[in-house]
Amino acid sequence: MKSESSLYLPVKRFLEKLGFEVKGEICGCDVVALKDGEPLRVIVGELKLSFNLELVLQAVDRIAACDEVWLAVPASRRGGGRERDSRVRKLCRMLGLGLLCVNATGLVEVLAEPDAFRPRRDPKRRSRLVREHQRRRGDPATGGSTRLPIMTAYRQQALICVAALAAGSTRPKDLKLQAPDAPKILQNDVYGWFVRVERGIYDLSDGGRAALVRWAEHLPDMPVIKREAAPAIAAEAAPVASTMPARVKKKAARGRKPELV
Repeated sequence: MKSESSLYLPVKRFLEKLGFEVKGEICGCDVVALKDGEPLRVIVGELKLSFNLELVLQAVDRIAACDEVWLAVPASRRGGGRERDSRVRKLCRMLGLGLLCVNATGLVEVLAEPDAFRPRRDPKRRSRLVREHQRRRGDPATGGSTRLPIMTAYRQQALICVAALAAGSTRPKDLKLQAPDAPKILQNDVYGWFVRVERGIYDLSDGGRAALVRWAEHLPDMPVIKREAAPAIAAEAAPVASTMPARVKKKAARGRKPELV
């Protein structure tokens, strides 16, 4: 279809079959249709060669003046045009707009009815929003920010672990009071900030020390953490050192840190 006017006759015939008297170009509207009754039903139609923002804005402007607004666009040749996009049909339903698709032979297909629409709730998405909102400390991320890492609740807890480990290695369970997800955060090490020193004992990696600088303004003031593991580590290390292979002892003698598994 080469012009919007080529959509008029197919749309007019479609509405006339529904019992409406249809006329074109009334008070700036492409199509106006009336149907006798109590009360009188008034329909406005807008015609465009493609579904675009201007068409939606015209429809929104017409809503207050009529009972229903129908949008009509030509069908794309390959059947994959924007009018077939499920998001477009969802938008029309949410706004209470009807959407018609007119093919090359003049056949009219109804893609969306102009009914009041209430979206179905998605409890999983809703609970995820609520959970993230409640778990964040303060309001660390400015709305509308782009090209910057978002300060999520998970990142906040990871930074709590970074701040605690800056004072020395410790056990995940010693951090659970300040960061409930500390064991999972240290074990998964999503950001590459942590390294396991011994079984159940973690310290900062080079990336973690870099995070101390990069995220300095977001680091919390950490209370003193009891590090019960330290004496146990020293006690376990002594017998291990006495049974070191000669190769490892030579490294230790040269001042290199022995590799203990």
